[in-house]
Amino acid sequence: QVQLVESGGGLVQAGGSLRLSCAASGRTFSSYGMGWFRQAPGKEREFVAAITWTGGSTGYAGSVKGRFTISRDNAKNTMYLQMNSLKPEDTALYYCAATRWSTVTYSSGNYFAWGQGTQVTVSS
Repeated sequence: QVQLVESGGGLVQAGGSLRLSCAASGRTFSSYGMGWFRQAPGKEREFVAAITWTGGSTGYAGSVKGRFTISRDNAKNTMYLQMNSLKPEDTALYYCAATRWSTVTYSSGNYFAWGQGTQVTVSS
């Protein structure tokens, strides 16, 4: 089993940047695809970005494409989400998750392990 811990959230002004990190326990991190999801108050959890176990393929939600970049460092058992040009509508609790799928997958039901989340708040 893999355990995930997010960090890097905070309060930022619109137009600013943040980098989220997801640290994974265990030796099998490099075997899993990874993803970021977010959930705003009163809304359902939504897909943000995903990356395959090699890092060779990535996928993004249309609302963040061109502004967010997902990456991973398997040697450090860590995944990242670089968020630029942040907007107030990006405000949410951000979760990282692990999947056994070998391709990029957008469905939360395909992820088997989740972190506790890190809060991102973007002020206007």
